[in-house]
Amino acid sequence: MAEDSPKRRKANFNEAETEVLIEQVLKHERLLFAAGPGRASAGQKRKVWELIRHKVNPVAACPRDVEDLKKRWRDLKRRDRSKLCRLSQGCGPPAPPALGLLLGPEEPPPARRQRR
Repeated sequence: MAEDSPKRRKANFNEAETEVLIEQVLKHERLLFAAGPGRASAGQKRKVWELIRHKVNPVAACPRDVEDLKKRWRDLKRRDRSKLCRLSQGCGPPAPPALGLLLGPEEPPPARRQRR
């Protein structure tokens, strides 16, 4: 009986991979995340994610599959929503997804309105 080697985790996403992922997801955002009667089928979404995978893998540190890319996208959205919430101190409704991804760590927080 052969011993199973322990499963090793993949390398972290590098900056180039993340940039390509963000660029491609935002480019196809309407198709991937639209709701309502005009939304894409699961097969169409799968094809778009495969297209994104083919764009990310040439710059990737290791081969990525679609599930890796989806998880990274969810993590980016969650992290940026949390960052926006901390910056605004409001924790109100979530900001548009593209806004959080465009805010850099050096940029000033959005202006806050005074509550009365």
